[in-house]
Amino acid sequence: MKFQILFLIFSILLIVQIPSSYADLVVSTNSKVYAPSHNLQVYGTGLPEENLILRLFAPDETIAKFDQLTTNPDGSFNYSLLTWPQPSTNFPYGTYTVEVISTEQNGISKKIDVQFSSTTELLDVPVQRVVNTLVFAPEVAAINQPIRVFVQTTSDGLLIGNEPAQLLGTTHVHLPSGISVTLTNSFKTLHQGLYYVDYTPIEEGTHVFHVVAFSQGTTSHGSAATNVLSQDLGGISEQIIRLNTILDDTSKELNVLKSEIEGFDTTLETASTKIDESTGTISTSVEFISEASSQLNSLLFPIIASIGIIVALQIAILARRR
Repeated sequence: MKFQILFLIFSILLIVQIPSSYADLVVSTNSKVYAPSHNLQVYGTGLPEENLILRLFAPDETIAKFDQLTTNPDGSFNYSLLTWPQPSTNFPYGTYTVEVISTEQNGISKKIDVQFSSTTELLDVPVQRVVNTLVFAPEVAAINQPIRVFVQTTSDGLLIGNEPAQLLGTTHVHLPSGISVTLTNSFKTLHQGLYYVDYTPIEEGTHVFHVVAFSQGTTSHGSAATNVLSQDLGGISEQIIRLNTILDDTSKELNVLKSEIEGFDTTLETASTKIDESTGTISTSVEFISEASSQLNSLLFPIIASIGIIVALQIAILARRR
C-alpha cells in the first residue's frame, strides 16, 4: 500500500515537472540587420500549441507591430512578422526590438535587437543601440532663486523614455564646494523623452548638472554648467532700466538748459545789435555835435573879434583924454 502511494506521488511529481522541461521559450530571427523590402522572420520553440504574442518596438520604444500566433503541436513556430517598408516617420532607420511573450509560461518573454538600415551590406552594419542625452541649463543664475533645467533623451534620433525616475535615476549636480546633490525623483515629464527639474542653488559659483540616462542596458551621459551669482540678470536689468531712466531725466534737463541757453544767446545777440545801433547813433550825434561846434565857432569868432576891436578903441580913447 505504501509502495502504491509513493508511486502515485512520484507519478504526480513527474507529471507536474514534465511541462517544466518545456517551460522555456527559444526565439530567433532570420537576420540581425534588415533593409527595405526584406522580411523579418521570427522562429523558435515554445509549448505545444501555445499562444504567443509578438511585438516589434521602434527605436523610441513605441510598438510598431503587434501580432499573435499559435505554435505547432511540437511547439515550433516560424512566423513572418514584417516586410520592412521604405523608411518614414513611422519606420525610421535604427535599432528595433523583437519581443515574444508566452501566455502560458507565467508571461515569460524573449527579446532580440535588430537593425533597420539603408545599406545592402547587412553584415557590415553592427547592431547597437545609441542613446543620446542633451542637457539645457541657464548660463547665469542667482543664488536662492529657482532655475529650470531641461533634459532630452533620444535613441537613433527618436525621443525615448517614460518614467524619469527610472531613466534619470542617478542624475546629480556638482556644487562649487565639491559636494554632489542627487536629483533622483526630482524630474518631471514634459513629453516622452523631454524632462525638466526645478533646482534652487544655495552657493555662488559654477554648478555642473550631470545627467545619466539608462535605457535598455545602454547608458548615456550629458552635462551643462550654470554660473550662480549673488544677483540675477533681472536685478541687473532693473538697475540698468533705473540708470536709463535717470539718464533720460538728465537728458531732458540738459535739453531744457540748452533751450534756455539758446534763448540767452538770442537775447545777447539782440542786445549786441541794439548796442551797435546805439553806438552808431552816438557816433552820429557826436558828428552832429562836432559840426555844430564848428558852425558855432565860425559864428562866435567874428563877434569876439569885434568885441576885441571895440575894447581896443575904448582904451585908445581913454588914453588920449588923459
